[in-house]
Amino acid sequence: MHDLVIKNGTVVDGTGREKFSADISIDDGTITEVGAEVGAGRREIDAEGRLVTPGWVDIHTHYDGQVTWDPHLTPSGWNGVTSVVMGNCGVGFAPAQPERQEWLIQLMEGVEDIPGAALSEGMTWNWETFPEYLDAIDALPHALDFGALIPHGAVRAYVMGERGARNEKASPDDIEQMAEIVREGLRAGAMGFSTSRTILHRAKDGEPVPGTYAGEEELLGIGQAMGDVGAGVFELASDLVEEEKEVAWMHELSKRTGRPVSFNCLQNDIRPAQWADLLKACEASAKDGGRLIPQVAQRPAGLLMGHQGTFHPFMMYEGYRKIVDLPFEEKIAALRQPEVRASILDHPPTVESPIIAMLTQGFHKLFPLGDPPDYEPDESKSVAAIAKREGKTPSEITYDLMMEQDGKELLYFPFLGYTDTNFDTLREMMLHPLTVFGLSDGGAHCGLISDASIPTYLLTHWVRDRTRGERIPLEQIVHLQTQKTAQCYDLLDRGVLGPGMKADLNVIDFDRLLLHPPEMAHDLPTGAARLIQRIEGYDYTVCGGQVTFEDGKPTDARPGRLIRGAQAAPRRR
Repeated sequence: MHDLVIKNGTVVDGTGREKFSADISIDDGTITEVGAEVGAGRREIDAEGRLVTPGWVDIHTHYDGQVTWDPHLTPSGWNGVTSVVMGNCGVGFAPAQPERQEWLIQLMEGVEDIPGAALSEGMTWNWETFPEYLDAIDALPHALDFGALIPHGAVRAYVMGERGARNEKASPDDIEQMAEIVREGLRAGAMGFSTSRTILHRAKDGEPVPGTYAGEEELLGIGQAMGDVGAGVFELASDLVEEEKEVAWMHELSKRTGRPVSFNCLQNDIRPAQWADLLKACEASAKDGGRLIPQVAQRPAGLLMGHQGTFHPFMMYEGYRKIVDLPFEEKIAALRQPEVRASILDHPPTVESPIIAMLTQGFHKLFPLGDPPDYEPDESKSVAAIAKREGKTPSEITYDLMMEQDGKELLYFPFLGYTDTNFDTLREMMLHPLTVFGLSDGGAHCGLISDASIPTYLLTHWVRDRTRGERIPLEQIVHLQTQKTAQCYDLLDRGVLGPGMKADLNVIDFDRLLLHPPEMAHDLPTGAARLIQRIEGYDYTVCGGQVTFEDGKPTDARPGRLIRGAQAAPRRR
């Protein structure tokens, strides 16, 4: 008698091969058989008319604080994710001297838009070193598995103090101390190391993330520590302004140490074809012994703008600033008054920053999100196009749209990855053999982005619903967000439905699968706000052989564990 049997399902096994009908038996948290007549189970799930897939493996999240209080790591848990990697982009909470704890919180709050009050209230801080952090989160029960990267920001501040926090140059002794922390963390089970080299990543106090301007000797010294241990992925976010120079050190690090380097690769409006040059550089690196892995998005890096969120076009208007701190309902009541509307719209600000100007005046890239959400809107649906048709200013249209849904309406601004106002470039990047799916940012950007639903969106949009271009076959999409993402971190025990593999899987009603519009919830510690997105269509999610979500609702099962480093593939029988 098996522990659990999934019967009569349409299996998409994660390898990319064609779907097939089969039963799956599970014992002791492991898949024991995939085929016909697998026998009876103590519990049986009838998956007739349903897809059965591996659990999604999301390698770019920021649950470093949330993991200490939320056993379900939502929103990822709602979306069928059974394994996450957190600690990306150089920010996290270990190592940490007691006097640096609040500083690390404001660093995370500034970079990843996670409310500092929630982090202060929710975390226990029963650690100082990175191995102690791993032990602390490993001791907590969870519904899904999680691994952690060692963050450069925390390491630099731990070793160098204020010099590190303010991005001063590291001495050879500083570099060796940082390298030793990385070696120690990897041996304890870290998934790798992360850093940030983009000016967009700034602490709440406005300072760039420690490590933003780190020299090659520092980066290569830390990379060598990874080579010494023979483990981990070196992950980074970079502006790639000096593209050849950045690619050169990444290639040198990977070739010298044998470790993969994964970087965020997104299309931008300034150099729309840069992504293609980067992929060619990765191909050249591979031929010369390097392993560069571009992390690509599956929908644009899109900002959600509304009165409840972190940012929107009227934030810079003097008239709006007078009411911005009012309680929400009072603010909306004020915005309904014609004289307030006029005081805002009639006095637009002067904006000197090109980035802020684009975000506040780029009405050709601002769209109503809609219900269901439309993340690939035609340019005719933009605020600029609507304003032209209606003979109004774009600011008037934006103002009125944001007042819909009692002032809770969200507008969609695809910041990166939508230069051509379609997803054709994204599709090409997604299907390149060297790229890997990432950038969901689960747990982060609470007031501006809600992309933890991307694993689900891959099925709804890319497989089923896309009308403005080619779709992607179901089997390929499942492979790319299961086996391939798992392989990026050498998690060879998951991502495929086969005998001996970890029993992480989803039972999905594909026809019913639906993403609702994002909404603001106040469910973080202290009642702090975050954008969430409700999902329909997941009948069951199973992690480690136990049903963790049923019809979208969490069960009492807590089989999730800390992933300590690479996981070996099961031995073949």
